[in-house]
Amino acid sequence: MNTRSERSESGGRVPVDWSVAAATGVRLVGSGPSVPRGDADRVVTQLSDLSVSAERHVRELTGLGTDLPLLPGTVVDRRGWVESAAAGLRALTTRGPDGDSSGEGDGSPGTAARNPFRPLMAGGAGVQTGLALAFLGSKVLGQYDPFGGAGDAGEPGEGRLLLVAPNVIQAERAMDVSGDDFRMWVCLHECTHRLQFTAVSWLREYFATEVDRFINAMDDTTAGSLSRLPEVLREARKHRPGALGIAEALQSPEQRRAFDRLIALATLLEGHADYVMDAVGPRVVPSVEEIRRKFTERRKGGSLIDRFLRSLLGIDAKIKQYEQGAAFVRHVIDRAGMTGFNEVWQAPENLPTRDEITDPDAWLRRVYTGDDR
Repeated sequence: MNTRSERSESGGRVPVDWSVAAATGVRLVGSGPSVPRGDADRVVTQLSDLSVSAERHVRELTGLGTDLPLLPGTVVDRRGWVESAAAGLRALTTRGPDGDSSGEGDGSPGTAARNPFRPLMAGGAGVQTGLALAFLGSKVLGQYDPFGGAGDAGEPGEGRLLLVAPNVIQAERAMDVSGDDFRMWVCLHECTHRLQFTAVSWLREYFATEVDRFINAMDDTTAGSLSRLPEVLREARKHRPGALGIAEALQSPEQRRAFDRLIALATLLEGHADYVMDAVGPRVVPSVEEIRRKFTERRKGGSLIDRFLRSLLGIDAKIKQYEQGAAFVRHVIDRAGMTGFNEVWQAPENLPTRDEITDPDAWLRRVYTGDDR
């Protein structure tokens, strides 16, 4: 297989100019709903405070990270989220083979001598990425980025919990739910993600390594499959319909193995967060049932263009991850308790495979060693 640098010099992988991506996203993302300054300040303060109390509740339920410091999240506007997301993605996707920030594929001036068209390619990819960031920046309520806080040169940061205040306000208004309850509910979900990465020492590097493997597997095998696109489309419709199925059909065997591991991990993390927010919810979010019902409907809604963009960006597939992942977590906890479920965090080999996500008993047979099944 070609190395990352060999493919970069030969133009096998389209680079992204992350400065262009961030600038494009910031320019195109809207500012969000109009909120009086006093109300906005109160929401910012409340989200920051709730992120601390929410994580305390998550720790009590899960038993994870009880010895870690309790830190507030960072409350941002939409432009702040776009800038942070671009920096985090740059740090993640430009890691070198030893986990360092290599600078390859970022459209930096040093690559232009090897391929004079690379800056132009990088700029075009940056615009496309910026468009996606602008769309997502108007939807994301919060996010834990394990590489957040990256420096200007793209070095990975130590991780950052972001809460997007305008989007939280817009969502609670659209659903007509209690603002206080909804903000706590959102914080429970995002703090669960933060705790997953901060309490499980190997998870951050595992995730980064799998992303790197996936990117490194983007070789001529994948590109060559475009020549048989009609056949690919037919096979995708048979086995895994939709955009996700087409993307998988275009992958090389090695890339697909990495993709399966990433899908399984993402599904577990999202499902675990959904389970936690609903398990903790009744104690600290009085209107949790109403919020869950309305939020589930909201996930399915949107205009025709909105639904198209959601499908194009994989958001509809992400919704299925919430559902499948939460079902996996519920089943395992029902059978093995929280302590049994937490065996999933002991080592990478304990993570469920993609097939085990939809067959939790298979994971229990392979991993769980308890006697209370």
